[in-house]
Order: sequence, then structure tokens, then C-alpha cells
Amino acid sequence: MDKPDEKRALRQRLVEQRLAMPDRAMRCDLLQRVMRIWLVNRPDTVIGAYWPIKGEFDPLPALHRWKEDGELLEEPQLRRIGLPVVDKMHKTLKFHAWYPGCPMEEDAYGIPKPKDTEVIVPTLLFVPCVGYGPGGYRLGYGGGFYDRTLASLQPRPYTVGLGFTDAYVDELEPEPHDIPLDAILNDNGVVWPFR
Repeated sequence: MDKPDEKRALRQRLVEQRLAMPDRAMRCDLLQRVMRIWLVNRPDTVIGAYWPIKGEFDPLPALHRWKEDGELLEEPQLRRIGLPVVDKMHKTLKFHAWYPGCPMEEDAYGIPKPKDTEVIVPTLLFVPCVGYGPGGYRLGYGGGFYDRTLASLQPRPYTVGLGFTDAYVDELEPEPHDIPLDAILNDNGVVWPFR
């Protein structure tokens, strides 16, 4: 599956399938739990995520809970969450601090982004998956923003894809520029790396 038309059709089918999920609330609840448990022993204090679009799983409730949990530790931690803002010149993403109620505005693609908050550098990055396949590879929307961003970030953050169970595509073949994710979580648990 390396032809652009086939990938475009696959993206469209997966997004339509995701939007039509009859058990969305249950799957989202399960993935929230998976994510919260997965985060328990992570050392990260700055995590990048995304604002959900087109029926994507929303990671922000679990991350807000993670942030609050850091304040309750025996030695409280300042934990920060960043959302992507497109760097138009380099066609990459920068992550700006986000918190519930922070001022937001729409970017050029109509996606909400933090308005005038500071740039932060995540050590862990949650990435949305339209689809995902063997080897930790993800299918995105085709813009290449995450691949370019990951290629330019030093040090490279630990990357975790988030998607629903039925977004798995067995025949997904990576392109030469694709960077595999370090882990993938879905509503059934950790699906990459295999344990």
C-alpha cells in the first residue's frame, strides 16, 4: 500500500469508521484508563499532546489528571502539557503550554491552539493515529508535520501513538521518511511494542 491514492482512500475510510463508532463513549473511557495507568511510572514532567479532531481520541482529560496527580506527590512536581502550533516556515510543530481554560485560537487549519502561551519542549509526545500497523508505524493525515517535527527535535521525545482498536491496519507499509513510534496504546492496552 504505497500509492498515494490508496493511502488517501484508507485515511478516508478509517476516519469515517471512527466517526461512526457506535460504542465511542465506552472505547474512550477504556483508552483514558489505559493512558492513565501507562503514565503512572513515567518520569516525564513535560508532555506534548494534540487537540482532537475528526473523531480522534481526546487525551487531554487523562493528561489533566496526570498534571493534578503531580501536585499531590510527596515531593510535588510541576507537570506541563503542550499542544502543537504549526511553524509555517519550517512546516513543523512547536508545543505551547496548555491548561484547562487557557486562551485558545484557531490555527490556519481550524484547529484550536493555545494563544500566546510559552513554548515548551516535551520529553514525551502523544500522537494521534488515523491508523497504525506493524513495527510501530502510524498513518496520519498525510501532511508530514509529525515526521518533520520528530526529525528536527533534539533530543527526540518518546513517542506514543493513540488510536482505537479498529484502526489497526495489518498491511500498512512505511515510507522511507516515516519514523516508527516508541509505543502505541489503544482501548485494549499497549499494542506496541509487543510484550
